Amino acid sequence: MFTVIWGAVRTRTAQVLTVLILTALAASIAAAAPWFALVAADRAAAADVAAAPAEQRTLSIRQRAETDGDPRASLREFAATVRGQLPLPAADPITGLVQPLNATHGTDTPAIQVAYRDDFCAHLRLEGPCPAAPFEATISRNAAQQLGVSAGQTIDLRNTLLAEPVRLRVVSLYELNEPGSPYWSNPLFRKDTGLDPTFTPLDTFQNRQLWQPTIAYDVQIPEGLLRGDNGYRLGPVLQAATVRLDQVDLRLVNLSGPLLDTIIRDRAAIERGVLVSMVQILILAWFAIGLAGRYTGRDRRGDAALLKLRGSTRWSMLRLALGQHLVPLVLGALAGLPLGYLMARVLAGPVTRPDAQRTALLLSVAAVAAVLAGGLIVLAVIEGVVLRRPVADLLRNVVGGRGDWRAGLADLLLLAIAVAAVYQARSGAAGAGLALAAPALVALAVALLLARLLGRVADRGGGAAVRTGRLRLGLTAVQVSRQPGSDRVFALVVVAVAVFGTALGGWWGERTARIERSAAELGAARVLTVQAPSRTALLRAVRQADPVGDRAMAVVVDRSSTLPVLAVDSTRLAAVARWRPEYGPRPDLFQASPAVSPPITGTGLSLRLRYDSAVPAALSLVLQNEDTGAPVRARFGVPAKGEQTLTAPIDGCTTGGCRILRWELTSPPQPDGRMFPPPAGAAVTVRGLTQQGPDAVVLDATALGDIARWRPGTLGAALDVTAAGGTLRLSVDANPAGLPQIGDAAYAVDTTLPLPIVKAGPPLPEWQFTEPALFAIDGPGVPVRIAGTARALPVVGRTGVLVDLEASRRIIGDTDAPGDFQVWLTPSAGAATIRALTAAGLTVVGDASISGRADALADQAPAVTSRFAIAAGVVALLLAAAAIGVAGAVDRRTRLDQLRALRVQGLDGRTAVAVAYAGTAVLIGAGVLAGIVAAALARPLARVTVPAFTDGWDVLPLPSALGGMALAVALPAALVVLGLTGLLAVLPLIRRLRTEDIR
Repeated sequence: MFTVIWGAVRTRTAQVLTVLILTALAASIAAAAPWFALVAADRAAAADVAAAPAEQRTLSIRQRAETDGDPRASLREFAATVRGQLPLPAADPITGLVQPLNATHGTDTPAIQVAYRDDFCAHLRLEGPCPAAPFEATISRNAAQQLGVSAGQTIDLRNTLLAEPVRLRVVSLYELNEPGSPYWSNPLFRKDTGLDPTFTPLDTFQNRQLWQPTIAYDVQIPEGLLRGDNGYRLGPVLQAATVRLDQVDLRLVNLSGPLLDTIIRDRAAIERGVLVSMVQILILAWFAIGLAGRYTGRDRRGDAALLKLRGSTRWSMLRLALGQHLVPLVLGALAGLPLGYLMARVLAGPVTRPDAQRTALLLSVAAVAAVLAGGLIVLAVIEGVVLRRPVADLLRNVVGGRGDWRAGLADLLLLAIAVAAVYQARSGAAGAGLALAAPALVALAVALLLARLLGRVADRGGGAAVRTGRLRLGLTAVQVSRQPGSDRVFALVVVAVAVFGTALGGWWGERTARIERSAAELGAARVLTVQAPSRTALLRAVRQADPVGDRAMAVVVDRSSTLPVLAVDSTRLAAVARWRPEYGPRPDLFQASPAVSPPITGTGLSLRLRYDSAVPAALSLVLQNEDTGAPVRARFGVPAKGEQTLTAPIDGCTTGGCRILRWELTSPPQPDGRMFPPPAGAAVTVRGLTQQGPDAVVLDATALGDIARWRPGTLGAALDVTAAGGTLRLSVDANPAGLPQIGDAAYAVDTTLPLPIVKAGPPLPEWQFTEPALFAIDGPGVPVRIAGTARALPVVGRTGVLVDLEASRRIIGDTDAPGDFQVWLTPSAGAATIRALTAAGLTVVGDASISGRADALADQAPAVTSRFAIAAGVVALLLAAAAIGVAGAVDRRTRLDQLRALRVQGLDGRTAVAVAYAGTAVLIGAGVLAGIVAAALARPLARVTVPAFTDGWDVLPLPSALGGMALAVALPAALVVLGLTGLLAVLPLIRRLRTEDIR
């Protein structure tokens, strides 16, 4: 038996090679799928971890402690308790203490955290030494500006107004080093409200006011546990740990839930997408193997007939036939195993985890075994059908027609399955069942219908063309319609091209979606995250680095507010930002308003006023430097009753100039420097303000008497502000209603109010009943006017507001409002622009680009599965090409005999050659066009869309899954691959026709 099988294999090398190639192609995809899925899932998890905020990758255990003046022992005991309760490897935990206090700043008492954190100086950029002794401290530049202190001075912090102060000596100023790193993930050690924390050595907490801090133990979760290596389930472990820690009065802060959900969704989507692509290719491969077996079976019919005449049983003949198939099937499967591994390695990279390597190897071997078993079963069915035929049919050279009622029933059944898949896809169950294969099934339905239509048209049209003398057209049509198996080859071509086109469209659409998302998240081609003392300093630095305004734009993003705020230098918005139709028309948000006064550049101020009250009060004028944003306070002291002129020195306005922020009327300062709200009845009338060094008028009668240039506060019992007769009067009424506070300030107005904004998202409920106000810019609330609406905005997404940075920073003044400082750059902004920005005083702490962000998203499930689908689509084209090749090789002798007979009857050689070319060309051309049409029909019928991002981002609509660019590439690519194969298959026939001299 083995000798007979081997002899049959040797004599039918072309047929054996075809089955081997088909099997190798299918086995390569089957073997690649497990390797690819495991690597891609790990890379997706790693990308999700890298993209997640640091707080989602960190566990924080906290406790409100009573140290009794021994912070070291308390911290040591706390860490030991946590290590005993936390069931995770705690490599390099970070511990710390934090105590909220209040600073003294005029009548304000802003909150400030006194903090210690392990090795905090290594994670700060210090201007000065690291605090080493008790009660030494470092404070942020912003806090130093707010409090008006510098290195070498002291700050007093209190629990309450009457408590003894904690006096800290400021030895240095700091900025955060890598603020997005896990070290700074704990919000206790970052500014929430009030001022940035002040960091001090641990021994400072021996002070009685610092005996009740919050102790924190932070540890970064290992990436392997987040990924779920070796089946580890982090979620249930942390839930159990939360219960145990609660029992010992410890609080576990775990924000990893969204990250774990994203990793799980990514893994499931990758496994599902790879499985669907693999199964589609396996079905196509089995169909192609069956088609090859049907074509090559014509040469084995004579052998079967002789064996029947010699008395062989059907089972022995089937074993002999399957033995011939088993050799190429096994060889193809063995070749597919390493090919699949190499394919997965090229597409996704190597599998590094030993457990994943074992799993991938076992799964790939099982998948290849399934390919082998499926191919053998398909060929066994085909051989069994052939062997059932009588000897007379087996010896007949002419085979039957295109099929009987069984073939029609099979086609009808496949059409019903396609309809069911379309219904399921359109009914909202697109991610399960038949809906997963709906595009391929739609293509199959189109292929079956067009195959039958093509056969009928070729039958009718071919005969009519021959009768009217159009021999080339008629003979080509007859060749297509009467060639056995051509309808199945046509169907395979249609489905393969549709699968390839759909995969290419999905890849192109997913790539477009990543780029569009990256642009929407960043707002510009390149975005620098920077540190600057204030919004004023940020604006000045960017305008100094790019005076023309066509390469860089200052931006502040506040994501901490209920309504996120994007503040941009709107004069540069059109030149720098990547604007989309969803954002609405580009707004002109900044409306220039005249300054209250010319810039103050002197070294002192003289104030003419009249004090009208018998109760004492102190008057100050708060300025802001227009270069640095630093506040400058001019203290005029406590005026006497009546007309007078007071002077005050100012330091910080000679460079850059200062603008007026507000007048402050307070109680006289206390011996310790504290001030309180002004007493009821205090009243002062400002008549004029001049500067010295150089001498100039700052406020004249016109500016003082214009009420549009001054406004009171908006909370509590505000100052009464009256501007008339060329004077500005500030007075304090009694507070019989018991309002929560008495205002102490009158603000200069140098920007248009209400502030124009662009709003994305639904209107706030409170805006329906009150005047719209934005609290993110000004704590008491600044009135706003909706200048435009948008479906979405860059960076902030579907909900947020866009404001002008210049206008908002004028309103904010010297308040330390939250926000991330950014510089948006155009593609033309190069290294010289960045050097200019750093030379202007900005510190670059982050650099992101659209291409970099898109590459980071390329490891998420949609991008990963689209890459594998492209590889599967290419294999589908190669399967169709192999089927065309075997059909051409098997039919070559029959077609040559037919054309010889026609030449004998008078057909000229050129027509015979043209007919030989045209038969294959028509089949391929019609199949490719039908495949593209099928892919285009599947998109609306099966609602084929680009997969959504697994992390839930849905700010912009997803692009088309089969755009014009994808079609423009898929059509010629399919024509080249299949056309070249068809040409190679028909060339031997053409050469024989041209070399034979038939008369």
